[in-house]
Amino acid sequence: MGNRIFRSPVVRAGLACAAVVAVLALYWFQPWKLFTDTYVDEAVPRVAATSASPVAASASPTPTASAASAATPAANEILTTGEFVTHEHRTTGSAEIHRLADGRHQLVIRDLNTSNGPDLRVWLTDQPVVRGTAGWRVFDDGEWIELAKLKGNKGNQVYELPASVDPRDFRSVSIWCKRFAVSFGAADLTSA
Repeated sequence: MGNRIFRSPVVRAGLACAAVVAVLALYWFQPWKLFTDTYVDEAVPRVAATSASPVAASASPTPTASAASAATPAANEILTTGEFVTHEHRTTGSAEIHRLADGRHQLVIRDLNTSNGPDLRVWLTDQPVVRGTAGWRVFDDGEWIELAKLKGNKGNQVYELPASVDPRDFRSVSIWCKRFAVSFGAADLTSA
């Protein structure tokens, strides 16, 4: 009699639908990521103790040379820094935007500790960081740029800013869950 129940086309269709829903839910939420961590320990650019280099009094740079030196530092320097605050998931660590001696910009995330999750991204945004649940969804309200998928939910990591991006246009960094449109954590960037 028990086998007759599973022979019913209605029961088989219901079981098939339940299996499809379960597979989709597992794909969408990826609950195993709550129990796994990805550690990253990338080399962080070195920063000189002083970023200004003196110019000899007898040297008189040409206007183009002085403009180039103002745009490109003599050594790597930190432009902005910030500490991560928790949003959807507990998040700690710090963020810095570095201008390298060759003129490139990088976002450096130090000592990141957050939950793993589906489809996590690193965003630079023009929105201020709002603490608590009110700040979970503000970062896609204004201008933002996605730098890359988050390399790992723990450790030190470095992200290259595209040459077309002016870091002065952005005031915060968010660890953004693209799938659920929510910030796991974010850092306000202030001048170093």
